[in-house]
Amino acid sequence: MTSPARADDRRSLTKRMADASEPYLYSAPALVLIIAVMLVPLVLGISYAFRDIQLLNPFSGGFIGLDHFRALGRDQDFYRALKNTLWWTGASVALQFVFGLTLALLLDKPFYGRGLAQALIFLPWAVPSFLAGLNWAWLFNPVIGPLPHWLYALGVLAEPNNILADPALAMWGPIVANVWWGIPFFAITLLAALQAIPRDLYEAAAIDGAGPVQRFMSITLPFLAPTIAITVLLRTVWISNFADLIIVMTNGGPADRTQIVASYIFTQAFKRLDFGYASAIALVLLVLLLAYSMLIVLLRQSLLNKG
Repeated sequence: MTSPARADDRRSLTKRMADASEPYLYSAPALVLIIAVMLVPLVLGISYAFRDIQLLNPFSGGFIGLDHFRALGRDQDFYRALKNTLWWTGASVALQFVFGLTLALLLDKPFYGRGLAQALIFLPWAVPSFLAGLNWAWLFNPVIGPLPHWLYALGVLAEPNNILADPALAMWGPIVANVWWGIPFFAITLLAALQAIPRDLYEAAAIDGAGPVQRFMSITLPFLAPTIAITVLLRTVWISNFADLIIVMTNGGPADRTQIVASYIFTQAFKRLDFGYASAIALVLLVLLLAYSMLIVLLRQSLLNKG
């Protein structure tokens, strides 16, 4: 027979195990959903990078190891797309940040009609990216759009031509559309961070004789630094993977001058129907963005520690 002490120990062990597993049981539905929606497609996508997956080839699907990555190392179109991605992402994030911070600083000051101004400034964020790209493509079209004629009148263009058809200027079209569409993201997040700064600090600095530039450099910027780091991180990752505007406005042309890695993945997967090679490109992009994200997170952590 089992002694009463041993039975109590067994019941106590069972109770401890039940208490320890209770939080996991509550979160089990969410974990199952995350695994089904995120992890399973991610694992399948990574596996495709090491397999020959071509929809037009019924005999494809076998394991080929690192062949896709060897081909990628010799793919000049990929390197051109990677270079375009750096230009597309860097210019878009920098301009969005500068204009977003400027608008946030302006909206942080009370003035008549500020609510209406905030609504108008945040309006582009509500426009679907496909529609935004289509509208800007029309605006750059000299037949139906005014922008080429305005740029010609200002002396920017020698003729009122469509810059989306000019290999030297084509990238500026999607960048301008992306800046217009993404400014509200920086404006919203930075405005929220500005309103969280204690006003007493500005009053004390003004009493001590600090000017507007000194107050901005010594108070505003240090308080905004962690928010700036995380917003720049999010927008950089987002824009690097954001090919909607480019596909709608230029489709990667002319002569692949606006082809970025994300649109190159789209071309390989849905035009050439080579899902294996497209997955290999996507995996390389994922690794590069993870390395960049880790760098920004470490930088943000160091800023928080100094603060």
